[in-house]
Amino acid sequence: MTEARTAGFDAAARPPRSQWRDVWDQFKTHRGALVGLVIFGAILFAVVAGPLIWRLDPTYVDPNPVNMLKLRNQGPSLAHPFGTDQLGRDMLARIMAGGRVSIAVGLTAMLLALFLGTLIGVVAGFFRRLDGILMPMTDLFLSLPLLPLLLLMVTLFREPLGQGFGTETGIFLLMVGAIGVTSWMHTARIVRGEVLTLKEREFVLAARSIGTPSRRMVLRHILPNVMSPIMVSATLGIANAIITESALSFLGLGFPPDFPTWGRILYDAIDQMQLYPSRVILPGIAISLTVLSVNYIGDGLRDALDPRIRGR
Repeated sequence: MTEARTAGFDAAARPPRSQWRDVWDQFKTHRGALVGLVIFGAILFAVVAGPLIWRLDPTYVDPNPVNMLKLRNQGPSLAHPFGTDQLGRDMLARIMAGGRVSIAVGLTAMLLALFLGTLIGVVAGFFRRLDGILMPMTDLFLSLPLLPLLLLMVTLFREPLGQGFGTETGIFLLMVGAIGVTSWMHTARIVRGEVLTLKEREFVLAARSIGTPSRRMVLRHILPNVMSPIMVSATLGIANAIITESALSFLGLGFPPDFPTWGRILYDAIDQMQLYPSRVILPGIAISLTVLSVNYIGDGLRDALDPRIRGR
């Protein structure tokens, strides 16, 4: 009896487990998510810290024509582990610099799309009067052809933003805005469906019965319970944004030629793809690994944030 009381006292005195500790424990059981996290972390380290270690300028072209001819189209070597391109620029430096830009576009565009989608989804699901306005607008955006719309936005706003913010910053803002504004619809529909379900749950009805304001009810009861679909949408949004930016740069409508991104490197390699396939394979592998790792992280977060799975 004494041992049972002591065990019960120890259990009562033990601090409660953190919810995020439970999420991490569940996340660790998903092997694909762990591998994806390691790969994505390695890619982030390479594109952020890599240029500090490998200090070759990714845009440097030797002004001496003779030297440039000697440096162009070289294979892998100690001086250039990934070789050089048609202008003698180091491919390793260009891939690391291009990854920094592509991932920055993907993360920023994802945040914009996530904010818009969550805001519209919560408002449409919680306030019935606004649902009839916001959901038809969402369906309208879903019905628009994405690629022609992006091409139109790039064509219309590229010059004004370039003149106002500079070429590189202007195109970055244009890419983020164009991808974010055209990518929020799926998040909005998913969040709206979750909110409609949560509105009829007992804890929400109880909070409403005691006069809890709508803003507090949304922030305290609704948003924390829709984090799982939001996180999954966030990871998928990063992957889609990286692919979209790479596609626009591949079409020649992204950043300028001297500003490397993974899509721009692919575009520059088209003409000599059969002679130098590594110039297509290397950035293609970087894009594929990034997208796959982010998708696996999303799968792990979906399972870890779902209380029905986490409690097993």
